Amino acid sequence: MSLVIQNMSKQYGNSDKATLKDIQLEIEAGEFVCIVGASGCGKSTLLNIVAGLEKPTSGHVYLDGEEIAAPGADKIVMFQEHGLFPWLNVIENVKFGMKLQGVSKEVQQDRAEHYLKMVNLYDYKDYPIHQISGGMRQRTALARALTMDSKILLMDEPFASLDKQTSNRLREELQRIWMQTGRTILFITHSVEEAIYLADRVVVLSPDISGIKDIVSVNLERPRHVYAPEFTDLRHRILEEVRGEAI
Repeated sequence: MSLVIQNMSKQYGNSDKATLKDIQLEIEAGEFVCIVGASGCGKSTLLNIVAGLEKPTSGHVYLDGEEIAAPGADKIVMFQEHGLFPWLNVIENVKFGMKLQGVSKEVQQDRAEHYLKMVNLYDYKDYPIHQISGGMRQRTALARALTMDSKILLMDEPFASLDKQTSNRLREELQRIWMQTGRTILFITHSVEEAIYLADRVVVLSPDISGIKDIVSVNLERPRHVYAPEFTDLRHRILEEVRGEAI
């Protein structure tokens, strides 16, 4: 088991209602799980707790049997904002996390080049950040996250700020990279379509119950086609459960 969440709740001091209540979830190593739900249902709070950025009010979260108490290189987060350093070029941004971890220069170079090729950015490795597009910046951030070789990759709406064409292409590339690397991924999204395209399972959170409303297995062959009848039927089912969320 890669990630285990046991009876986890989160309540903020100035609120009389729990943001998350009695969350029970297990994610296997190598699994791709997406979380969807209406605004305010606790999606990002859940991811922040798994990342060690916030502490649960009660319950426990374990990664490979060890309770999560703080951020660490074993659980890398990729946010909607790419967080790249404008004074570094593409490959130096990709190397940055490895430098902090004390990885040797030779390994830094090898890993950075390997993952830049995987995200189709190797030819742009020496470009300044301001000279590449928004989609390329997110690919740079993804390459940086992959070089850390973490146990789980946590992604908080990483494509939400991009145009539809770019986000569609990046989700295709992310699926390909996941299939190549076998990484464990927990992915937050507002888009039910995106969740069904990427996930092995889709977790539906509800603000009404402050918890998990449903867990839907996506038993569709890859690559998936958004206009296939099976895809459309599953999308309608989950959209009904989300109830009026803006997609």
